[in-house]
Amino acid sequence: MRLVVAEDTMLTREGIVRLLQEAGHEVVGQAGDAVELLRQVDQQLPDAVIVDIRMPPTHTDEGLVAAQQILDRHASVAVLVLSQYVEPAYALKLLEERPERVGYLLKERVFDVVVLIDALRRLQDGESVVDPSIVSRLMGRPRADDPVAQLSEREREILACVAEGLSNQGIAGRLYIAERTVEAHITRTFQKLGLVDAIDAHRRVLATLLYLRSDQRSSG
Repeated sequence: MRLVVAEDTMLTREGIVRLLQEAGHEVVGQAGDAVELLRQVDQQLPDAVIVDIRMPPTHTDEGLVAAQQILDRHASVAVLVLSQYVEPAYALKLLEERPERVGYLLKERVFDVVVLIDALRRLQDGESVVDPSIVSRLMGRPRADDPVAQLSEREREILACVAEGLSNQGIAGRLYIAERTVEAHITRTFQKLGLVDAIDAHRRVLATLLYLRSDQRSSG
């Protein structure tokens, strides 16, 4: 993949770049702020962008704003946003802008090259990626006014895996159950959530959005 990496801390940025290059990817641009990131993306049109949410000058949400501008300008560019903290609202905001080819990971995870490369592969395949820490935070908190509340404990557990971006095979391996069983649970879950008409990839993203929204209602 051709990639642009945006991170204002030089050592962190160089560490990410080195991992990507060692894994065989081409880093075609680097940026230390959102303005430079947008310039690099417009010039290079990479396959994907890796961007920290907090960037100069205020270190609040400049990276998130830039990510949304990239999604608006370049439909073919995947975006992987990094955050130092678990902030479900940011993940929800990104996925609502454009569910496909958008990911949100904690910054600490990108130094696990297996996690980083797997996330990029999923984004390239048109999937969404949500950090497992966010999904773990949402577990076991059904609300009566929320469609997720009607799911069984096993269905919620499988929906949590879907929200992370795991395939049916990956879910089966994690939960030590047959892939056919996973498929049956997912079918029932999508029916309960009213997601029966969309194609499978879109249903998985829509289910993730419902899951994230359920957390926002509980914390609001």
